[in-house]
Amino acid sequence: MNRSLSRELVFKFLYELEILKEENYEEQLNLYIENNNITNSDTIQYIKQIVEGIKNNKDNISELISKNLKKDWSIERISKVNLAILKLAIYEIKYMELPYKVGINEAVEIAKKYGDDTAGQFVNGVLASIIKEETKQ
Repeated sequence: MNRSLSRELVFKFLYELEILKEENYEEQLNLYIENNNITNSDTIQYIKQIVEGIKNNKDNISELISKNLKKDWSIERISKVNLAILKLAIYEIKYMELPYKVGINEAVEIAKKYGDDTAGQFVNGVLASIIKEETKQ
């Protein structure tokens, strides 16, 4: 399974967690892997790494998102789809050192596929702002 498909599976699980507001995700993750017939060990390892990493860095990731929204926006206003995409992309770019152009492109493609008409632009804008801020430091 290629990385883009694996990334899409991670997004779907993160979205599920956003909907369920689930903190204790281990059992959910195992059920998700089983129900989606994910058998490739590299894919399973990748999914677990991302989910665990986002959980361990959730405060920092949420702060990055919040700081890079327009003034009248809050993280609570972001759709669950966009929020899951942003968390995934930020984690991969910041903590897994995925080249930011790749991370943004992959995130925008997922947003176009699963979000509303403006999701791609929204995700692109927030991620571009984060990258701009991070490269200043």
